[in-house]
Amino acid sequence: MIKTLSRFVGKYKSTSIWTILLTAAEVVLDIFLPICMARIIDEGISQGNLSAVYKYGIIMAVLSILAFITGVASGRLASKASTGFVANLREGMFKKVQSFSFKNIDNFSTAGLVTRLTTDASNMQMAYQMLIRMCVRSPLNLIFALIMCILISPKLSLVFVVAIIFLGFSLFFIILFAMKSFKKVFGEYDTLNASIQENIRGIRVVKSFVREDYEISKFQKAIDRLYGLFCKAETITCINNPIMLLTVYGCILALSWFGAHEVVAGGISTGQLTSLLTYVMNILISLMMLSMAFVMLTLSSASAERICQVFDEDPDIKDPENPIYDVKDGSIDFENVSFAYKKDAAEYVLKDIDLHIKSGETIGIIGSTGSSKSTLVNLIPRLYDVSTGTVKVSGKDVRLYDVESLRNAVSMVLQNNVLFSGTILENLRWGDPDASLEECMKACRLACADEFIEQMPEKYDTRIERGGSNVSGGQKQRLCIARALLKKPKVLILDDSTSAVDTATEAKIQKAFSEYIPDTTKIIIAQRISSVKNADRILVLDEGRIDGFGTHDELMQTNEIYRAVVEGQQNGVGDFDRMEV
Repeated sequence: MIKTLSRFVGKYKSTSIWTILLTAAEVVLDIFLPICMARIIDEGISQGNLSAVYKYGIIMAVLSILAFITGVASGRLASKASTGFVANLREGMFKKVQSFSFKNIDNFSTAGLVTRLTTDASNMQMAYQMLIRMCVRSPLNLIFALIMCILISPKLSLVFVVAIIFLGFSLFFIILFAMKSFKKVFGEYDTLNASIQENIRGIRVVKSFVREDYEISKFQKAIDRLYGLFCKAETITCINNPIMLLTVYGCILALSWFGAHEVVAGGISTGQLTSLLTYVMNILISLMMLSMAFVMLTLSSASAERICQVFDEDPDIKDPENPIYDVKDGSIDFENVSFAYKKDAAEYVLKDIDLHIKSGETIGIIGSTGSSKSTLVNLIPRLYDVSTGTVKVSGKDVRLYDVESLRNAVSMVLQNNVLFSGTILENLRWGDPDASLEECMKACRLACADEFIEQMPEKYDTRIERGGSNVSGGQKQRLCIARALLKKPKVLILDDSTSAVDTATEAKIQKAFSEYIPDTTKIIIAQRISSVKNADRILVLDEGRIDGFGTHDELMQTNEIYRAVVEGQQNGVGDFDRMEV
């Protein structure tokens, strides 16, 4: 874990080292102050020697100023180093997530990844700052102060040894029990974030069904669970303060009692006893700071483990050693393909798929919900890898291609169309960052998106709100299709992405496809037969298997499922999933 996280210190390594050195210098300067105080008492005040008072007073003033300067400098550098470290950490996590396949992403919840990038990363920032400053200052201060105490009076120093042993055992048990509670706390954070994201994303549905009270109640339950876990964790860590105070007061009492006897007996001077009392405060403050640091590090260790889970996740889709970069055409072959989302799954969701599609063909795919239509097309750009068999594009196994080159050759318009905050033009250029305005306008004409864009006051400079909330479902779908076309793909996949478009507009889009991109292989997943009726061939999927594959006329003659769907939709039943065959 330490090895994984330490590589993100990066260019802030020298800043961190300087923080440690300046902190050490601050400690050394502080440690001489009680000695000067003892000299002022023993050589100055006790003997009425004002010159000694002035001499050691000036030395104390200089040491204090230098300690102040080094303290401020180390604090500033610690802040810079910790902020930079966490910035690198967040960037590294984000890049790692971008390398994940769908299968990798399935291993984490969206809320869990958000918590890791925000709350967990913030905990790591505080922990790193404590590590390079407080966890350096406190042990050094403790060690040097203890050494000075031993030099002054080895007998009285035993008081500190007993205190340190007592606190050490106490901290060990506090950390042991607190760690378990904090792990549960961060798991509950994921649940809370998921609830918030789900509610905000579906706020229109919540309001339309008047479910605000239900959502508030659900959120309150999550808050209560988090409150309970935090209270339990904080209760354990709060024991730290009473134990610290007990130790501090115990040491002061013991030192005052035994120290007074030593002064009377002539074992030590009054100034030395005063310096011992100062050192005891240094030691106990250092122990208190260490205990606070341990609590923070205990909390952050749970965060560190969660962050390392992201870095330890091995992307299951990688480029081969000598990848192919050129996808020559859009021919697709499935050769005895079976697929399961997990290796230990009881059965495959796709079974024995043997399918051959020529470049430039238009293929329709229909099937009931859960028949794995989307899963099938996700294998083409290698969003998932097959469990058995081979998927080929342009005659080559997709696993032999450079992943980026393959995905640039395959455009997908998914079921859940996503637009990003920015202008329409900026969203379109996701397909091609270098696309000219004319190219964007042409893609929009093909997708029939120009019809509504031209009616907007700012046209292509119209701003899309977050998630595309200021455009309709059909408009969003057409913009996503236009964006996909700008990639100039060899294969275009429309995964139920014209469902919110009226049939007349859908017919225009399909006509434009056949006229302007005849060499692009087009795969259309749909529930409406009208969406796939004119395709070159239609694939019927049923429970992850191919039930039929042919033209509309052929399937009407040979495939019972297809014929039942067509007849049902002609009679107004409409929903594929309600067909009885």
